[in-house]
Amino acid sequence: MSETAAALYLRDVTDRFRTQKDLADRALAQVRDEDLAFALDPESNSLAALVLHLGGNLRSRWTDFLTTDGEKPDRDRDSEFEPAGIHRADLLARWEDGWGHLFATLESLTEEDLTRTVTIRAEPHSVIGAIDRSLTHCAYHVGQIVFLAKHLAGGGWKTLSVPRGGTRAFNAKMFGKI
Repeated sequence: MSETAAALYLRDVTDRFRTQKDLADRALAQVRDEDLAFALDPESNSLAALVLHLGGNLRSRWTDFLTTDGEKPDRDRDSEFEPAGIHRADLLARWEDGWGHLFATLESLTEEDLTRTVTIRAEPHSVIGAIDRSLTHCAYHVGQIVFLAKHLAGGGWKTLSVPRGGTRAFNAKMFGKI
C-alpha cells in the first residue's frame, strides 16, 4: 500500500525542518564565541539574537501545539533580541529546546490532525498552514544565520552546499557519472 498524501507531507516537512536546523548548526559551528553577539549594524540581528528568537519561537509555537495558542503567555519575545552576555552553551540549550519541541510535536501528529485548526496570537490557522508558516519563518532566519556566519568566518568558511565552481562535479556524482 502506498503512503497517503498526508503521511508524505508529515515526513517531508519534518525532513525540511531537519535540513534547516542542520544548515544553521553547521554555520554556527564555524563562528567564534566572541562573534555570536556581532551585528552588522544597530538594526540588524546578531547570531545570538537569531538563535534565541528561533529557539523561543519554536518552543512557544510547538508546546501544546494542538490545544493552546502558539504565542505562550510566558514568552518574552522582545528579550530574544537583547541577548547581552549570554554564552554559547546557554544559547544552544535554548536553541535545542525549541527544536526539540518542534520535532516531538511533528512526530506525534496524525494524518487526522492535519485537518484541525490551531491558533497563533488568537488567529486561526489550519495545522498545515501553521506548519508551513513555521517552516518559512525558520528558513528566513536560518538564511540570515548562514549569511552572517559566513561573513564572520571569512576565509575559514567551509561551504554548506555545492561549492562555487563545483556544480559539474557535484552533478556528475549525483547522476552516477564519476
